[in-house]
Amino acid sequence: MDPQQEAVLKKIAWRVVPFLTLAYVINYLDRTNIGVASLTMNKDLGLTATQYGLGAGIFFLGYTVFEIPSNLVLYSVGARRWIARIMMTWGAVSIATAWVSGANSYYAARLALGVAEAGFFPGVAYYFAAWFPTQYRTRMLAWFLVAIPLSSVVGGPISGLLLEMNGVLGLEGWKWLFIVEGLPAVILGIMTLYVLADRPETAPWLNDKERQILADMLAAEHRERPKSNLLAALSDTRVVMLAVIQFGFTLGSYGIGIFLPQIIKGFGLTNLASSFLSAVPYVFASAGMLWWSWRVDRTGKKIGNLTIALAVGMAGLVASVMTGNLFMGLTALTVALVGITSARAIFWPIPTRFLSGVGAAAGLAFINSIGTIGGFAGPYLMGWLRDYTGSFEAGLLAMAGILLAAAALALSLKLVIKVE
Repeated sequence: MDPQQEAVLKKIAWRVVPFLTLAYVINYLDRTNIGVASLTMNKDLGLTATQYGLGAGIFFLGYTVFEIPSNLVLYSVGARRWIARIMMTWGAVSIATAWVSGANSYYAARLALGVAEAGFFPGVAYYFAAWFPTQYRTRMLAWFLVAIPLSSVVGGPISGLLLEMNGVLGLEGWKWLFIVEGLPAVILGIMTLYVLADRPETAPWLNDKERQILADMLAAEHRERPKSNLLAALSDTRVVMLAVIQFGFTLGSYGIGIFLPQIIKGFGLTNLASSFLSAVPYVFASAGMLWWSWRVDRTGKKIGNLTIALAVGMAGLVASVMTGNLFMGLTALTVALVGITSARAIFWPIPTRFLSGVGAAAGLAFINSIGTIGGFAGPYLMGWLRDYTGSFEAGLLAMAGILLAAAALALSLKLVIKVE
């Protein structure tokens, strides 16, 4: 790459990627901190494992319904203002979750959180496609997506400590957890209005020469049979296949993450120890995802690596039920999370190769909305099978089977996508 081009891309990366990664850490923390909260909240509210899993997953129903409309609004009004709105709204709803009083209000709060967050991730994916050429995009998305495991690395211990604030000012610890972890989203939402620019042409922190260098790089990017309108994008076979694949690895991601503190606590650990230990697999998942994304950028073989990553996730889940102790079980779940988390980073640059314009806004949102139904199915499946069988093993094996099917479908992408 030309030194001038590299300098421009580094300047843009340092401006937008750390900020959006921090926002995504908070985003993921506010949707998954329910896992640590459940260690005491479920008893206080009288929730069964099925009710808890249903509420944890119902978030994705609101998210799915409003995903495409949200991204179409983003396309119309600009990413900066709409991403800011999303962040401030989800922060407010997260804080309000501290005042749920039973199963129905718990369901309502989770549904509202999904509506508020709808459009954030596909909006950022669309935003990155407007700022980074494809040979740089996988790495940038990987640094952004490292927020997912990182949110568990920092969120597990922080949430565990907040849980220990039980009784402060007359509030239960799980209520403090939602209040304290919801506030940063509101603050970052306000900051978004001043940090981001909608597109390179309006960025005050780029000069004319830098804008032209970036424009030339983006114009030279090859796109396979580009789809730039709404109906063409939504009817594309590749878009549908990618949505189903994302369903598979999202189901695995949330099925593990939402119940991991409870799985660990089942070995006789305290609430605080369980919340701290649940962060360990995500340290390795973060490192594995960054390494794997770097490798994919160097080889360009996204589909083959996506297939392997999904297979690794499946193998880790199967191995986790074949062990009888905490160390080996946690090691196997770590392997599963390395595969699942890496698959997410490898996956998202694929649709931006053939989607552009409003087609990208709608297509990315459609993939994410259908795919994230897995975020509902995973926790609900785990909760229902936990109540039905009395253990987590059946749920883990069911998720392994779904990941195996996703890996097979990923491999078949080679039949419909010729240019990776």
